[in-house]
Amino acid sequence: MIKTYQSIAESLPNLKKKDFLKPTTFINRMDKTDQIADVTFIDEAHLLLSRADKYNDYSGDNQLKDISLRSKVTIVVFDEKQFLKLKSHWSGSRLEGMTRGAVTETFELTDQFRIQADEEIVDWIDAFVDKKVKPIPKTTGEYELKIFNNAADMFEAIKEKDEEHKLSRIVATFDYEHKKNGEEYFVEEPGFKGLWNKTEYKKTWAEHPETIREVGSIYTIQGFDLNYVGVILGPSVSYDEEKQELKLLPKKYQDTEAFRTAKEEKVEYNVEEMKEQIILNSINVLMKRGVKGLYLYASDEKLKKVLKEKYEGVE
Repeated sequence: MIKTYQSIAESLPNLKKKDFLKPTTFINRMDKTDQIADVTFIDEAHLLLSRADKYNDYSGDNQLKDISLRSKVTIVVFDEKQFLKLKSHWSGSRLEGMTRGAVTETFELTDQFRIQADEEIVDWIDAFVDKKVKPIPKTTGEYELKIFNNAADMFEAIKEKDEEHKLSRIVATFDYEHKKNGEEYFVEEPGFKGLWNKTEYKKTWAEHPETIREVGSIYTIQGFDLNYVGVILGPSVSYDEEKQELKLLPKKYQDTEAFRTAKEEKVEYNVEEMKEQIILNSINVLMKRGVKGLYLYASDEKLKKVLKEKYEGVE
């Protein structure tokens, strides 16, 4: 997203590319120049590190604290249902504890403007992210919620939407192998094979026409709007027929970095519960990317069956 922000800044009179920084870069720059920023705005604050991390060259124990100590006013946009790694483990109570003693004001954003859907559709998606698979509501608006039994069929439908509306892409939960070794990896489902999680583009992933044949991840799409999104729910997302709710299988989730804990870290939460929450959060991010429509395909047979049952009659 920083590339997008910096690109937008070029057309604005009061913002410059240098005003947009990654968290650790901001902290180091303030220390090097011995400055305090007047106002710091943190978008996607739930992705800030809550412990030291060598990969990001961060040696502190809380990026939000370190940023706020270097700014007179800090504005934080925060959603605890969007953190995606244990090293960025946030909650409302943790945020409250960190800001204790500071002068604070809280504003709750109750409406979302991305999904142009009936309230019933938004409620259905929220319930799904809460592990409940409800009957799919009929909608009177233009927003499309469709269930596919075949990933190849969903890809063809998304391709048609891209030709008609642009910015329509396939994404998937991080259930497919990917290593940062320069090699190509693929998402493979019956009748479908898509290049997986390419991140080396200069512009935002979805703005490249050739990515219509690729599959994006939470890391290629977070913070960016699509017109239509096709979501592949991979093997880590199953269904518990007895409890009649989603069943998460963290062992099948391929984002190993998401579950990594530091040896010296003092864990104050249930790790297994947090792993499940990370998968749910990733589903939440992916399913809410499409402004005009959401197409769903489940790899797991149990979930595929129940989604088909909930969709019957809607078509």
